[in-house]
Formats: sequence, structure tokens, C-alpha cells
Amino acid sequence: MSESRVSLPALVVAFAKIGLMSFGGALSGWMHSEIVTRRQWLDETDFLNGLAFAQIMPGANVANLSLYIGRRLRGGVGAVAALLGMLLPPMVLVVVLAAAYEAVDGVAWLHRFIDGVAAAAVGLTAMVGLRAARRVERRIAPLAAMLAVFVAVGLLNWPMVPVVLALTPFSVAAAWRDVHADA
Repeated sequence: MSESRVSLPALVVAFAKIGLMSFGGALSGWMHSEIVTRRQWLDETDFLNGLAFAQIMPGANVANLSLYIGRRLRGGVGAVAALLGMLLPPMVLVVVLAAAYEAVDGVAWLHRFIDGVAAAAVGLTAMVGLRAARRVERRIAPLAAMLAVFVAVGLLNWPMVPVVLALTPFSVAAAWRDVHADA
């Protein structure tokens, strides 16, 4: 991908749209939809690599992923543009909505609308998770690690950070073993 292909204003507008449309969470799903599916600025593999990188780095995943995508598309200035586009418009909107909250607190259709958007966000998150899961090599160790995290965090409600920290040495050792077994 050429760094000059995407203009900075287009980058800011795309990330502002993502930030403003992502009520209820699922920003990675909104990003995938906008950046990969709709605009085709990145391919699926590049996006999922960025998502994985964003999740292992300290800080908010969405900020990390915005920085990654912006950097891939336009370098350092693109990273800043994507992050500002993602964060500033929603922040302004939240401040305005907080000021107007008392006036709309009793509006039932607005609450139903927000519930619907949140439900769509859950669907988008599931879609990105399934796409990422399909990329996992069909070997026992990666599948076992994925299943163990799902059971521990998703079903048993154990805290994610200790689960991931406990499973990381086993995952790394299994991957190292698989790479060296193939060599």
C-alpha cells in the first residue's frame, strides 16, 4: 500500500465516522467494516495483524489500532490523524450529550435506539473474533490456547490479564516447538 494513496482528510473523516458510530463498543468491528470492507485501505491479513499487535501493546486497543492503521496508510502524521479523528469528535459529542442528558432521559425511543446500536456492536465484535479465529493455524497448541482463554475468561469469568499471562509461556513454547519442528 502506498503511503500517499489515502489523504489525511479522508483518514480523519473515516476515523471520526468510526468513533462517532461506535456507541456500545466494538470499535475493532467498526474499523474492520470501514477500513477493510468498505474502503479497502488494508487487506484482511494486515488488519488482523494490526489488531493482534494493538491487543498486546499497553494502552487502549482502539487507540493502538488507530495508530497502527494511520501509520500503515500515511506514516507518523497518519497515525496522529487517525488517533485524533477517532478520539476528538466522540469526545465533543459526549460532552454535548452529557449537558443535554436531563432533557432526553425520559425519551424511550432513544434508549431503544442505543440498545440496538449496542447489539450491532456485539455482532461486529463477534464477526472480527470469528475472522481472527479462522486464521489460527489448525494445530493443537494454538487451538488449545484459544479454547483455554475462551473457557477461563468467557465462561468462568476469570480475569483476562492473569489468564493470558499464565497461558503465554505455554503458547510461546508450543509455537517455538512447531517452528523448529518444521525447520
